[in-house]
Amino acid sequence: MIKPRERKNPEKHNIPEKLFYKIGEVGRITGIEPYVLRYWESEFPFLRPRKSSSGQRLYIKKDIESILEIKRLLYKERYTIEGVKKRFSEPHLRLVKPEGEDSKVRLEETISRIKARLRNIIKQL
Repeated sequence: MIKPRERKNPEKHNIPEKLFYKIGEVGRITGIEPYVLRYWESEFPFLRPRKSSSGQRLYIKKDIESILEIKRLLYKERYTIEGVKKRFSEPHLRLVKPEGEDSKVRLEETISRIKARLRNIIKQL
């Protein structure tokens, strides 16, 4: 049996297109147990998912990409937690892309998809 290679680039993971992801979904996508994700939230200040009115964690795609990068740095590159914190805190090494034209286009595409879904729902009613 041939094992699939671990992907280094978080953007190559198959992350389903959704607005929010629950902690169990994030665990399945990233291969990280929920208790580890909760621990990482306490260690990494940039990893703070929103919480629903019932207190359930709601992650966004950017959070998942950060989690995949933390996983790569800790498990593949053998960074310490302090090393990962330093890596994310340095502006020239920051792994999250700044807002720009690309994110504007993605936002407009997302809004268009949502509008189309809403129109579909209205037609069904």
